[in-house]
Amino acid sequence: MLIMSCTYTYPTGHQIMKVFWTKNNVKGEESLDLSEDPEYSQRLQYLGDTQQNCSIRLSHVTQKDEHMYCFRLISDKPDGKWTGYPGVTLTVTDLQVEAPERVTEGHNVSLTCNSSCTLTDRATFIWYRNSQPLTERRDGNNQLLLQSVRREDAGRYSCALHGHKKYSDAVTLNVMYPPKNVSVSINGSGEIVEGDSVTLSCSSDANPPALSFSWFKENQSSAVGSGQSFSALQSGRFYCEAHNQHGSQRSDAVTVTFKGAYINWKCQILLILPIFDVFDNISGCRHMIRHNPARGGYRGLSVIVAPNRWSYVVQ
Repeated sequence: MLIMSCTYTYPTGHQIMKVFWTKNNVKGEESLDLSEDPEYSQRLQYLGDTQQNCSIRLSHVTQKDEHMYCFRLISDKPDGKWTGYPGVTLTVTDLQVEAPERVTEGHNVSLTCNSSCTLTDRATFIWYRNSQPLTERRDGNNQLLLQSVRREDAGRYSCALHGHKKYSDAVTLNVMYPPKNVSVSINGSGEIVEGDSVTLSCSSDANPPALSFSWFKENQSSAVGSGQSFSALQSGRFYCEAHNQHGSQRSDAVTVTFKGAYINWKCQILLILPIFDVFDNISGCRHMIRHNPARGGYRGLSVIVAPNRWSYVVQ
């Protein structure tokens, strides 16, 4: 909505018969009364009188309303027709939101809705975040103050004048914050056997994303690894710390347990004769081999070893 303020005077001896506003008036052509124009009849209100005030109010202004507007005065005399030149040239500009590119969580931030138009003191601004109205933020001035900004305040902000359908272009408010919700996940499943390794992964919610990760074993003051992933080679409770330029946070610890390696074996005697036992060390494991002197040598044993699942036959 806008108000065009206007005053006028006319010669004495004239009686005013009609006053109205017109647009893009051309000298020598009949002027159209805007109050009779379907595009204006519901939006234009004459606030003046037939004495000296010729102000009007135009609501729901859009860029289609950019024209030169003139006041027209007609009296009861044949020569009593006047048009106020050069009139008022209306330029419609979009509202613009001015906001910082980024703000740190916990700080205060002010957004401003700017207009090149001269607005009335009663102009009311409405603010929107992600196209949803902030009903609690209908302020009489053109500023939106967000105190102790939270990450939930991030989004695309726009503004509008109450009673107008035209919104400003949206601007993005980027809220920066340190890592939160830091957690550790264990990759892989099943039994973890001593000598193997298990991979731990660290994740977090941060803006900007975490720049570095440190790994710790409980009850140890120094880090045992770095990077978003870490290979644990021994049992214990491990946790990670995620860092960005705004701070850091540690995860809860997870427990990694390695089970000792084991060997199950059994022997099947292929020949039962007078025998005596000898022992041989094969691949670091102690296996029993029986000697048969009557046959002049060793007889075979079928040896099954788990969990490596190999067999060994001695002839």
